[in-house]
Amino acid sequence: MENEMKKTCLHDHHVKLGALMSPFGGFDMPIQYAGIVEEHQAVRNACGVFDVSHMGEVLVTGPDAEKFVNHIFTNDTTGGEPGKCFYGMMLHPDGGVVDDLLVYKRSADNYFLVINASNIDKDVDWIRSHAAGFDVTIDHLSDSMGELAIQGPDAEKIVGEVLGLGCADLGFYTFKDTVYGDVPVILSRTGYTGEDGFEVYASHDVIVEMWDKLMAAGVAPCGLGCRDTLRFEVGLPLYGDELADDITPLEAGLGIFVKLDKPEFIGRDAIAAQKAAGPARKLVGIELADRAIPRHGYEVLNEADEVVGHVTTGYHAISVDKSIAMALVDARYAALGTPLKVRIRRKTFPCTVVSKKFYKKSYKK
Repeated sequence: MENEMKKTCLHDHHVKLGALMSPFGGFDMPIQYAGIVEEHQAVRNACGVFDVSHMGEVLVTGPDAEKFVNHIFTNDTTGGEPGKCFYGMMLHPDGGVVDDLLVYKRSADNYFLVINASNIDKDVDWIRSHAAGFDVTIDHLSDSMGELAIQGPDAEKIVGEVLGLGCADLGFYTFKDTVYGDVPVILSRTGYTGEDGFEVYASHDVIVEMWDKLMAAGVAPCGLGCRDTLRFEVGLPLYGDELADDITPLEAGLGIFVKLDKPEFIGRDAIAAQKAAGPARKLVGIELADRAIPRHGYEVLNEADEVVGHVTTGYHAISVDKSIAMALVDARYAALGTPLKVRIRRKTFPCTVVSKKFYKKSYKK
């Protein structure tokens, strides 16, 4: 018997709003409400709110918390102050990515990890399997916490005025433990859309109350459809597309988040060896001259019609009105300006390697 689809604490609210629902990461999630284009533009130009309660949360505490997190995580949290967020990956020994995640440093003995919905069980098992010998407690909080992402140029105003959460003091990639009424919440400023944005983590009843306030204030509800178009336009990766068990951070162009000067972490030797040799594949941006849309998995060919890679994400992008994609290709074809082709159904369409940053980010730094 198949596992029943999981639902977030806001599931009934999405259904009442007439959202198009679809499976994602084991959850029944809203893909769109008014439409992907309208929701995308709301986030680029004003403000939108996403239910991202399907994401997973893990708390790592104890005397060895910092040492353990740095053992399983590619970035280095030792130099960061409490209140800082870190992006990075957990790796297999061969350098493939278990998951990409956010790590929130409360103190050297208290870390809050945010993992991808599709990987929750895999990640928690993996984290626990590497905890032997470390004086840490690992608490799996995913079933008791919800999360909202409030994104767009008006996000700071909305979070402050509608939710009553002081947020103007937060810098980019920082967070704080605060309260909503007398209930503890975590408020961060990271964003996964290329716009200024905040994430609120709280108990289910608080998330529902906040959602209702945002709806009453006229904030646009946004589905996972435009979450994907938004992150894609600014070159941000999605696990399962640009990162996977068999794709390394160097291949994905994310080496900046892998701190090889750390004394050790799982997968370090493999990544160091790959860096020394140069990765055989690289993630690139490609732009089509045509309006045809390259989709995940489509083949990328060189001018001799040999397959040299595949598309990881592709759209006719909303903000730039071009057919573009990210693609993992043989490193020999990764230079900007390289002419390639994409096979879309039975036809091939010429394309050119371009920067993965198709649209300029507007984070508040």
